[in-house]
Amino acid sequence: MTSLHSPSVRRSGRTGGPGGPARTDAELRRELATTRPLVPTATLGGAIAAGSTLLVGLAVAVVGWFLTDAGGEGTPSGALGVGAHAWLMAHGSTVAVEGIRITAVPLGLTLVCAWVTWRVGHRVGESVSGHGPDADGIADGARDLTVPLATLLFAVGYAVLAVVTCAVAATPASAPSPGRVVLWSLVLAGGVGAPAIAFGSGRAAIWLPACPQEVREALLVARRILVSWLLLSLVMLVGALVVDFSTAANITSQLHADAGAVLLLTLITLGVLPNAVLFSSSYLLGPGFGVGTGTTVAAGVPVVLGPLPMFPLLAALPDQGPTPWWTDWLLVLPVLLAVVAAGRVQRDRPLLAWDRAAIRGCAGGITAGFLLAVLTAFAGGAVGPGRMADVGPVAFEVLLHSIASFGIGGVAGALAVCWWQRNGGDWVRTRAAALPRRRR
Repeated sequence: MTSLHSPSVRRSGRTGGPGGPARTDAELRRELATTRPLVPTATLGGAIAAGSTLLVGLAVAVVGWFLTDAGGEGTPSGALGVGAHAWLMAHGSTVAVEGIRITAVPLGLTLVCAWVTWRVGHRVGESVSGHGPDADGIADGARDLTVPLATLLFAVGYAVLAVVTCAVAATPASAPSPGRVVLWSLVLAGGVGAPAIAFGSGRAAIWLPACPQEVREALLVARRILVSWLLLSLVMLVGALVVDFSTAANITSQLHADAGAVLLLTLITLGVLPNAVLFSSSYLLGPGFGVGTGTTVAAGVPVVLGPLPMFPLLAALPDQGPTPWWTDWLLVLPVLLAVVAAGRVQRDRPLLAWDRAAIRGCAGGITAGFLLAVLTAFAGGAVGPGRMADVGPVAFEVLLHSIASFGIGGVAGALAVCWWQRNGGDWVRTRAAALPRRRR
């Protein structure tokens, strides 16, 4: 909470006022850095958060154009249009390519935009932290609109630049979706930028302790389950790709791609890597996913595939036909992971009553399952014509499986560690350490 000034520092002048202490140059510089004009700072911050990723996307598109054909085909303006449309797709826009509507969102690009939004929002929060009441006033319940106002202006700056980009890059052939772009921009600015501004301004350090401890610890369980599960899904995806790496190399060779094209293909793969991780997650949970109309890729059931695009990442798909016997045991992984995650949280906390431990583990598991289903809802979509208009997992099925698996695992892990604490764990050591003091 170092970004919030105390009342004496705010009211004092260069010489501290009559009878006040003299102020150092460091204090003056700090006050100037944390009391910048709120309206232009927050609005410009939103525009910078959007514009920085847009400029990078445009630059990558132009470099990719030169690497693929050395400028032999197309124009620089066409490359800039491709970069702008990729940025719009990262913000939820659908784009038509040769009359084919693409609705899938490259979540890797969206993740980059979210990270930049967090960094810029944090800086905006630091720059406006001197506005509003001081820390003591906020703790006493004084009204503080600094973060809401800064968030609103930040979102306006972000959305305005997104609308301008959509208007400039739009063509009758591509027809991007301005409404979806504005909605996703507001979600990024509000869902990522607002917490960043709150943390940067120091307000979060005041507000978070007011949240009930049970809620904060349930969210901690949910975060550990979700992060651990996504990491496990990534490991399984990479493992499947490594096992069948020869197929990926063969696909790349059939594309007759040079070094520049391979680099561009690698960037595209990284752009859709989070989508593939969520596909892997759905496979491990049980519902599986489809890579086209009438296809099925799920653990424990025969794999049904059809003609697939020449994309190296698809080499991670299992072979068509019956699955090995051991794939049935993959369905145990989400339960075991939730057991470990919830148990670790319980191990690092004081001993709780049985019901409270069970509620915390269950609530954390259910929350993690709900968040995973929300992410999965954006993982698929149309990526091509015909059969490829239906690619991805079914979010509702993922919701049911993840809530059941994570919820059961969360309860089991919390209760198991709670029992351990009562029978030879932390509780026994605490009692043994307290006995000598009571005797004395």
